[in-house]
Amino acid sequence: GQRARPGQRARPGQRARPGQRARPGQRARPGQRARPGRVRRPPDPAWACDPYADALRAGRGPLFLRRGDGWMLPLEVERWCARADEVALQVLERCEGAVLDVGCGPGRLVAELAARGRPVLGVDVSRAAVARTRRLGGQATLTRSVFEPLPGEGRWDTGLLLDGNLDIGGDPATLLCRLAQLLCSGGLLIAETVPVDVDERAEGHLVGGAGPEAGAEAAFPWARLGTPALLRHALPLGWCAADQWSAGGRSFVALRARSTSSSAEPPNSRAVISSQRPRKPPPDIPVADA
Repeated sequence: GQRARPGQRARPGQRARPGQRARPGQRARPGQRARPGRVRRPPDPAWACDPYADALRAGRGPLFLRRGDGWMLPLEVERWCARADEVALQVLERCEGAVLDVGCGPGRLVAELAARGRPVLGVDVSRAAVARTRRLGGQATLTRSVFEPLPGEGRWDTGLLLDGNLDIGGDPATLLCRLAQLLCSGGLLIAETVPVDVDERAEGHLVGGAGPEAGAEAAFPWARLGTPALLRHALPLGWCAADQWSAGGRSFVALRARSTSSSAEPPNSRAVISSQRPRKPPPDIPVADA
């Protein structure tokens, strides 16, 4: 029957005074303040707004890119959500200086570069992808389109267009022109291509299953390019072919941006790894701790 003193917890059977906090596991009575941390936050809507976000949350598919005629391309969600594999690590060894990962997805490459102490920025339009990247340790990540203003424009040493990101915007020439604006003179672009000779542009949907009942987001333009098609688009725009290679059933091309200096590597030379060309990152580019 005795009331608790100010600052003192109520004993069993005692009524909590107005303004007094409830004991752990006890529901707060009217007028009582809930204990901090006891109320669950509502789920981030980014995790439940589209099939891509759902797949990233689960860390696996199914996830497909469905063309208007019904043809479906399975997407490798499990690989994207796993740690960087040997093929990806080989690509990262070719990077120079500060790296811009365009369409970074769930962030395995950004996280790996950050763990190495590399200046890196990942950009992706998906809030779910950026949130997962940050949880992996890739703190330097922006929820933004590559066609929007970005930090350090014209000063990035390496740009990455991997995991099908040559399809961004559905217009390869426009994307390549934008990357030329973002990279420094003589900068390196590493792009992943389709391992067949294809040059395709279409509209498609991301769907979370193969059946007609599977949910789909709004249609968007996309493109698929093999290596010959990429070179046909890139060379007239001033890019120089630096290297081509295949690994693990995947195909890659290294391109050099037009250089204003004669010191840049000549066309068809192998990309030089960053340890051979140390550069100081621009002051507004985040640098990961080693």
